[in-house]
Amino acid sequence: MKKIIVVAASLLLCAAAWAQPKFAHVNFSELVQLMPESDQARATLQASSKEAQDTYQGMVDEYNNKYNQYAEKVNTMTPAIRESKEKELTDIQVRIQQFSQSIQQELAQQEQQLMAPIYKKAQDTVNDLAKQGGYIYVFDRTSILYIDETQSTDLTPAARKVLNIPADRTLESLQAELQAQAQQ
Repeated sequence: MKKIIVVAASLLLCAAAWAQPKFAHVNFSELVQLMPESDQARATLQASSKEAQDTYQGMVDEYNNKYNQYAEKVNTMTPAIRESKEKELTDIQVRIQQFSQSIQQELAQQEQQLMAPIYKKAQDTVNDLAKQGGYIYVFDRTSILYIDETQSTDLTPAARKVLNIPADRTLESLQAELQAQAQQ
């Protein structure tokens, strides 16, 4: 009887040692930034930002023109006209400030709306790969201080394939693309 208990205990220990938990890691930020969908989101955001900047600049130009007209004629204006022009200038300043605040909020909301499905797609991909590989934990490489590469599997290459990220596309090449676009 003792032999059976010892053999059973030995088998359990071997099984436990054999079934060690599997860990993986992924560079989630890299995946999200390099996804083709992120390029589309960046282009949409850039177009919205440009339109907002053009509108803002138009408002500032309007203010400057009216201020210059006011400054040229201030000495010849009646008090009522001067007061009216000053109120008009103040109203334009208030509109510019309100526009600036509201457009920043709108652009942030637009970014969240555009990026939410991208984050979800990347997260679903990592979840699927983790389940298929039998991993109990997948850590984000960008938020962990140390990873023993011999005991943790990097899922980033597999996720890149699933997400259709070209093998030669890197964060550095993306940075170069964005800088080239900014210079144009």
